[in-house]
Amino acid sequence: MDCKKDPNLKNCTCTYEPCPRKGLCCECIAYHRGSGELPGCLFSPGAERSYDRSIANYLRDQKEKI
Repeated sequence: MDCKKDPNLKNCTCTYEPCPRKGLCCECIAYHRGSGELPGCLFSPGAERSYDRSIANYLRDQKEKI
C-alpha cells in the first residue's frame, strides 16, 4: 500500500509544525497510540491547538459538542 502523503497533507489539521509524521497518517496513529494518545485530527480546532492529545481531553472536547 502506498502512502498518499500529499493528499493527506491537504486535510491534516495538526498544527504541530516540526512533526515528522505530518501527512503520514498510519505513522501518526501508531505514534500516538503508543503514547496512549489520539491524533490531533480527531479534536476540534481549539482542543487540537492545546497539544493535549489525551483521551480525557478528547472526551471533554466531544462533550462540548453535544
